[in-house]
Amino acid sequence: MNIKVLIFRGSISCLLLLVGSPYINAQSVEGRLLDSRTFKPLTNVTVTVDNTSLKKESNLEGEFYLKGLNKGDHLLIFKRKNYLDLKYPITLSKDSTLFIGDLFMELNIIREYNNSVIVLSEEELTSDDFEVASTTGLLQASKDLYLNRAAFDFSQVFFKVRGYDSKEGVVQINGLSMNKVFNGRPQWNNWGGLNNVTRDQEFVMGLKNASSTFGGLLGSTNIVIRPSTFRKGLRITASGSNRTYAGRFMVTYNSGSQDNGLSYSISASKRLAREGFIDGTIYDAYSLFASAELKLNENHSLNVLGIYAPNIRGSSAPITKEVHDLLGKKYNPYWGVQDGDVRNSRLRSINEPFAILSHFMKAPNLSITTSVAYQFGFYAKGRLGYYNAPNPDPVYYRYLPSFYFNNPAGPNYENANIAKEGLLKNPQINWPSLYDANNSIYNEGKASYVQYDDRVDINKASFTSFANIEVSKHIGVDLGVAYYGSNSENYAIIGDLLGADFHKDIDPFTDTSNDLQGEVDKLEGERFNYNYEINSRLLNAFVQTRIRYNNLEAYLAGSYSNTHYQRNGLYLNERYEDNSLGKSMKASFADFALKMGVLYKFTGRHMLSVHGAYINRPPTLQSTFVNPREHNDLVSNLSSETVTTTDVSYLISLAKLKGRISGYYTRFEEVTDVNFFYYEGGVGNDFVQEVVADIDKLHFGGELALEYQASPSVRLSAVAGYGNYSYADNADVTINFDTSGREEDVIHPDGFLELGITKIKDYKLAVGPQKVYSFGIEYRDPNYWWLSLTGNFLGDNYIDIATVTRTESFKINPESQEPFLDATEEAVAKLLRQEQLEDVYLLNLVGGKSWLYKGKYISLFASVNNLFDLEFRTGGFEQSRNGNFGQMKEDNARGMPSFGPKYWYGYGRTYFVNLSISF
Repeated sequence: MNIKVLIFRGSISCLLLLVGSPYINAQSVEGRLLDSRTFKPLTNVTVTVDNTSLKKESNLEGEFYLKGLNKGDHLLIFKRKNYLDLKYPITLSKDSTLFIGDLFMELNIIREYNNSVIVLSEEELTSDDFEVASTTGLLQASKDLYLNRAAFDFSQVFFKVRGYDSKEGVVQINGLSMNKVFNGRPQWNNWGGLNNVTRDQEFVMGLKNASSTFGGLLGSTNIVIRPSTFRKGLRITASGSNRTYAGRFMVTYNSGSQDNGLSYSISASKRLAREGFIDGTIYDAYSLFASAELKLNENHSLNVLGIYAPNIRGSSAPITKEVHDLLGKKYNPYWGVQDGDVRNSRLRSINEPFAILSHFMKAPNLSITTSVAYQFGFYAKGRLGYYNAPNPDPVYYRYLPSFYFNNPAGPNYENANIAKEGLLKNPQINWPSLYDANNSIYNEGKASYVQYDDRVDINKASFTSFANIEVSKHIGVDLGVAYYGSNSENYAIIGDLLGADFHKDIDPFTDTSNDLQGEVDKLEGERFNYNYEINSRLLNAFVQTRIRYNNLEAYLAGSYSNTHYQRNGLYLNERYEDNSLGKSMKASFADFALKMGVLYKFTGRHMLSVHGAYINRPPTLQSTFVNPREHNDLVSNLSSETVTTTDVSYLISLAKLKGRISGYYTRFEEVTDVNFFYYEGGVGNDFVQEVVADIDKLHFGGELALEYQASPSVRLSAVAGYGNYSYADNADVTINFDTSGREEDVIHPDGFLELGITKIKDYKLAVGPQKVYSFGIEYRDPNYWWLSLTGNFLGDNYIDIATVTRTESFKINPESQEPFLDATEEAVAKLLRQEQLEDVYLLNLVGGKSWLYKGKYISLFASVNNLFDLEFRTGGFEQSRNGNFGQMKEDNARGMPSFGPKYWYGYGRTYFVNLSISF
């Protein structure tokens, strides 16, 4: 091993033991920072002095210079992305300059692993929501032990930090928000597979102050893409896994900064699988990236980038316990075999390229970043439609044994057994039979079955500019403004008529036209069923003041936003002739938010932080319209949401022990939720749109994370989290429906019915495990290999409740319109008791090795999750169909309900292997 490296490692060992420091007469310090493997200078290393406000960066030669230090003991701290932090103690007594020579920083190979893999559950990757609800992607950039454990261990069981949805974290690229208007969540797939160029992330945890945005409850992540900061060279990566994809190949080239001020970067990747861990889930994705940056002078540079990352993946379905017991946890009813190939009926396609132009200005006390972007493309969700024909779903409730067990006339065991044997013999979609049905001479070319896409075409323009001003040594100001304007076309499009000649665009339940002004007969490639536009406009601004002294840091931030949504119907729907075509009323919201925080340093080793925020914010587009596919109605009395939150943390950073303990409290008020389902309740039966208003949710709990450096090579860690996430009050439920059916079948002639209060107070929120514990041990060898083992416990996980069954209508007998005689409070409570899922124990193993061979850096990582291949459920939900007491009681009487809860199941034992070579 190189003698310099040996000397460096010896010095680091001494530092860890806090033994020795140079006692030299000095008032300023200078030195140089180098890569411990390549000995190349490290630029942009942040150099700070513990317990002071001094802060500098190393230059292109890796050199740094600090002046203005007081006499006494000091601790220099060096930080750079993707490198291990370096601490170096000095003692100053008299006026002179201390040159401490060359210091070597070591690449964080565990960090390299984190940048190479994101662990997402099958539910998250293939659910109907394209924008992942989990916070995994947001947290991967964090160095905080608790958040890191949440991202790479707890996420296997659908864990959410503090019970928050991913929309609570702001994700930016060069300062531009990438959170979607529809549901507020970031769309990670838009830049998936480009790990090598998106690894530079400025992560701000929780309510802490960020430099580019007001932030969210989960904090913010600004992905900074600047070729001038990328390490020069070629990087090739190959990966293998048995999770969502089987193989991945990535290649990236960075030019580095050239003499003419130009730097550029290109990257490409391919991810694929004929089948993921869940049956029938294909995966096909590739990604292309190009960016160029021109340094105009010492203070200004221009950067342009483009990303194209289309991907297609097959979805999987939640299943009931009955289906699981018959077909196993990997079963997926969405696929079948056609001509010898697997065909998934619910393919998810995302194709939303974007380009960003950025200007960076940096002066001694001022920096300004300005970016403009344009994004277009589509995302589509495949479906198999059936019209006046049997349901093609192989696990449709009428095809299951439970349908015959729960027969009102008594159990029919013979037919139940026939149904069981039929399902076991033919558990998948029978594609040939669908073609046969469509080709029947009785259909005369009309389709009984259609493969179609629910599609959204987007056009989005955005602008942002933010400035960071150092007013004085102790005071700073951040301010910014952003504008986002988008127009989306939302429609269903026929992808495959499955052998038929045409599809009649008539609603089969009401025999009414979906498009009165268009042709009734629709062909492949044509729009049908629904067709409308959504125009969205968002303007927001923030300002923030920071103060920093040796023992105190504080900030105060405020933001203002103005939001507009409007629907424009393109079809005249016969069921809503007066309210489907043309523009709706505008939904407009003006909101403000305030937050503040204080960090007090008792010493450089013990600190206390306190944060608080009061936030008004608009509802998401998803919760604004009752049924935008068919009409223009807005949710009645819609208002902005209110969030009140605070957290307190105590942080400790000793020579061998560091950690934090935190407590938090968050209340969400005036939240609105819109759901769609078929309902059989005490007031009637219909396909309804349920609007749940005035939802009040409470999140509070605590977090503990400790790391102990047992030796220079061994580190122990412990993490614990306890949360209590529940409905803090009851809410109001209204159901909406069309009135075009037979008069006797219509629930109410007004097209809506207020069911009143839903008694959901104190029910738990379905946000993943609310109690987690973890212990880890990590060994890092001086010969550049490491191994980490974590044992994890996750508990207090609850399924989502059906709010409609907690209304008074649940007790009403639909035949007599009187309450069920046996629907006592005790009987109802027993029937509606919320299900708690089983506790989960997981053992995960991760390891890696790196080499420097003839100037080439080689790194190998491997992980095995759920080492003991345990089976567990990650989440679930109650079905809302059984909307009255008598029907639900009868359905559950024999222990095999036809409409019991549906569950998602976690992965069994999985692996991930990653090999990278850098030239």
